[in-house]
Amino acid sequence: MAKDKNLIRVFEYALNQEKTGKSFFETSLQRMGVGAAVTAFKRIIEEEDRHIFFINAILEDLNKEKEIDLSDLGDLVLDRTNYFDDRTRSEFLERCVYESMIPDVTVFNTAWLIEKDLSDFYERMAENAKGTPREALNMLAGWERRHEKFFREYRDKLTEIYSKMPWGG
Repeated sequence: MAKDKNLIRVFEYALNQEKTGKSFFETSLQRMGVGAAVTAFKRIIEEEDRHIFFINAILEDLNKEKEIDLSDLGDLVLDRTNYFDDRTRSEFLERCVYESMIPDVTVFNTAWLIEKDLSDFYERMAENAKGTPREALNMLAGWERRHEKFFREYRDKLTEIYSKMPWGG
């Protein structure tokens, strides 16, 4: 029973972090001036909703002292998403330069940190878990790593672009 309480705490923490991340992405939509960035963030928010649903289902099983059943959650397996296609990626970066959208660098950096922290947490917890809980934590870690990679790529590209801009004339 103590082990289940520890698992419940792990997944309750994860749920809280997913909700916090989703809230950040929703708030960031208001700061994003480029339609492509808004679209990408909306897709991420949809995925965060799926993570929240996934974790809630796990917590429901744990709170009923049942084995975690991932079979009903197969529909939540996320398709690989590029969030931006090649054309949109190029337009997004050009528009960021044109409009000198420095806040986007901050948003993408913060988003990257959120996703990195969460994927690291899931991986650490998976190392200490066995069976289905381990499988679930590894699934969550993989999903967050994809988000992390996306945000890191744009943070790095935007930082590089801004560092090469001729500021002040």
